Amino acid sequence: MEEKKFVQLKKDEYGIKEFIKKELGKGKISSVKIEYTPIGEKIVIETSKPGLIIGRRGERIFELTDILKKRFRLENPHIEILEISKPEFDAQGIADEIATALERLGSLKFKIAAYRMLEKIIKAGALGVEIRLGGKLPSERAKSWRFAQGYLKKTGDTAKIVNRAEARADTLTGTIGIKVAILPPGVKIHDQINVDQELINKIKENIKTEEEKKEEKENKEEKIKKRRRKNKEKIEGKIMLKKPEVS
Repeated sequence: MEEKKFVQLKKDEYGIKEFIKKELGKGKISSVKIEYTPIGEKIVIETSKPGLIIGRRGERIFELTDILKKRFRLENPHIEILEISKPEFDAQGIADEIATALERLGSLKFKIAAYRMLEKIIKAGALGVEIRLGGKLPSERAKSWRFAQGYLKKTGDTAKIVNRAEARADTLTGTIGIKVAILPPGVKIHDQINVDQELINKIKENIKTEEEKKEEKENKEEKIKKRRRKNKEKIEGKIMLKKPEVS
């Protein structure tokens, strides 16, 4: 019974998220999170356009709250808007923006939309970007196109830091799938080395230390050789003294 309740809860959450995205419009919402508190349900909407979602004097928020109460039977929903400071690094917003551009301009201009977005993200300072488009582009046969620049982690635990998202564009020629992956700046990558002045100084110190060790080793070997040479000369001198004279 508990499993069924959990599955039903997740289905309801998915329905609420999809309804909010559809109600507020494509390209305006990055993500929707639902948190359950003792005083009610907290719905956090991440967006780069908070003014369009809130509306004049919060009218759209009040309308959306009433709909959620009646349609999804939520007791006390509280909607919180979280603004995205860097929309260039928001993969969902970028994917929705490409989808909107394809629906408006047509699928024949997909390269313009993809390259324009790629340039915009890289100029903002992203470490790497990948945009994948799949569908009838530009011919009647379905194809997959890839636009990428920079560095992007695809496997391992560090691949989780990559911001990924998907979107769909409904054009006259058919449906086009869009996948966007962005590696934002400032993230910690284990195999990345930043060559700064501190690292250069450490390398110089290590080189000096290695040279000093090498010189010390050579001096030590030279001393040992001299000692052996002296011992050899002493032994040879003693042998010469002990050697009997031939009459």
